Amino acid sequence: MGCGNMFFTILVTFSVALITYNILISANAPLKQDFPGPSTRLPSISVDPLIKMPLHRSTHSNSNKRLFHTAVTASDSVYNTWQCRVMYYWFKKMRDQGGPESAMGGFTRILHSGKPDQFMDEIPTFVAQPLPAGVDQVQGYIVLNRPGAFVQWLQQADIKEDYILMSEPDHIIVKPIPNLARDGLGAAFPFFYIEPKKYEKVLRKYFPEEKGPITNIDPIGNSPVIVAKESLKKIAPTWMNVSLAMKKDPETDKAFGWVLEMYAYAVSSALHGVGNILHKEFMIQPPWDKKIGNTYIIHYTYGCDYNMKGELTYGKIGEWRFDKRSYDHVAPPKNLTLPPPGVPESVVTLVKMVNEATANIPNWWS
Repeated sequence: MGCGNMFFTILVTFSVALITYNILISANAPLKQDFPGPSTRLPSISVDPLIKMPLHRSTHSNSNKRLFHTAVTASDSVYNTWQCRVMYYWFKKMRDQGGPESAMGGFTRILHSGKPDQFMDEIPTFVAQPLPAGVDQVQGYIVLNRPGAFVQWLQQADIKEDYILMSEPDHIIVKPIPNLARDGLGAAFPFFYIEPKKYEKVLRKYFPEEKGPITNIDPIGNSPVIVAKESLKKIAPTWMNVSLAMKKDPETDKAFGWVLEMYAYAVSSALHGVGNILHKEFMIQPPWDKKIGNTYIIHYTYGCDYNMKGELTYGKIGEWRFDKRSYDHVAPPKNLTLPPPGVPESVVTLVKMVNEATANIPNWWS
């Protein structure tokens, strides 16, 4: 066991040492590292240095060029699973509401637990292998599994659509989403806290000056993003490498914290010359965004705390509250209490939509 641990430590150290080099070359050439496999030699494909990749990929061509496939990465935790079930319920409803002209194609939950779970028949699921034990958890950042899971899915799955919508479990789709990407550009939500100009000194470690001005890095994360499938196949291995390199570097890790993987995607997209059309209406985030307006997605990442007068008590547990973190080990019950009068439309809509989903999803936990 001690020898195995020492070997794994050496492997990880060596792999991370190669990452900075890989970042600089992967924008112009695929990663071509081989792993042990059957004796039959098949065409080589792009691989990530820490994940064994498949030996073949689909070459299926889809004539419906504007359809996009929605993909959500998740663990097998109760916390991620109940969110995915709610998310998939509303995905199906909004896709059907869009009718024959809807751009919403298929859906995949990319489950990076490494093994199937009991919801494989309910939600279309691809099982990805997580990072080697210790890489993500020891570094305290399990989100590092996300880019690696996308790399595996893109190389193994038969994805018929030509575009991908990268979404998250805590997204609720409130109306049919059109394909907002066009003319070789992705479509993304701009995050106010992703500030490439502010962190130019740090980002130049991964986006050299010869790649262009720092403003080429869009203020985005990887979700929500609609991007051409072929572009994402190039971006994903770089995204994996940049994420690991950033996490390994103390200065970068301190600067970016929990949004590190978001910066890594923005950098990787820029390295491959894939710009993004920024859509503020792509998503709202209650309680700060109060109206539904023209949005497509509610992202319930923040807790919603109010007193019985309908006044926000953010930072203090409210007399009424909805916070996804209250349900990290157990799913929310059916028929959650609605917010008191005066609470913004966005919060009321969010709770009503969770309630509708839990009332209609078969075999909800409570």
